[in-house]
Amino acid sequence: MEMIDSLRRQTEALQHELESLRGKAKESTMLADLKVAAIRAGMIDLDGIKLLDLSGVQATEDGQVPEAPVLMTDLKRNKPWLFGAWSTSSAKEAPPSQPPQQKQAMDMSDDEYAAARSLILKRRT
Repeated sequence: MEMIDSLRRQTEALQHELESLRGKAKESTMLADLKVAAIRAGMIDLDGIKLLDLSGVQATEDGQVPEAPVLMTDLKRNKPWLFGAWSTSSAKEAPPSQPPQQKQAMDMSDDEYAAARSLILKRRT
């Protein structure tokens, strides 16, 4: 009889632990779904998700949040500074391409001029 009671307690503890892990997994999946919606909405800093009131949010059995886009639209309307335009990793534009230019004789030092002149004279012969 003691063994049966012991097994029942172990079973109850394992069931409690299983429910706890399921809840954590569902929360994690829900947070991931909200992060995806936030990125798609253009959220600059994902810490803005902490500002959402999730008390009325109903997640599906697998943790998906069907109303996540609506939540992001509301958050974007109420706190627009959390969102920005899509951008690349750098806000700077690439410099315009310019063809290489030869250095003019007037811009050369005496040594550079002598080296360039000797190179030209070697090519002629």
